[in-house]
Amino acid sequence: MKRFLSLSIAAALAAATLAAADRPAERQKNQQKRIKEGVESGELTKREVRKIEQKERKLHREIVKDRVDGPGLTPAERAKIEAKQDALSGKIAKEKHDAQTQKKQ
Repeated sequence: MKRFLSLSIAAALAAATLAAADRPAERQKNQQKRIKEGVESGELTKREVRKIEQKERKLHREIVKDRVDGPGLTPAERAKIEAKQDALSGKIAKEKHDAQTQKKQ
């Protein structure tokens, strides 16, 4: 019984760790989808997209660097990345809902 409980706890921890490790990638994928929708609807201008994409690339490089320099992301690195992704998500929302729109061609 103790062995089963130990194995169950270990499996749950492993699953939670894998899910947490993939969270930055899932968020980036979701934000790319939001950017694409903003471009297609005309809510984002080319300049806004360029600035957002530049910030996304910078964040991606930081994530890669953080993963390479150790056995994955530490809780502090993960928290820092989450905060930056939150800020970027807010920037996307702000730019999508401002008065500027892409001219239809």
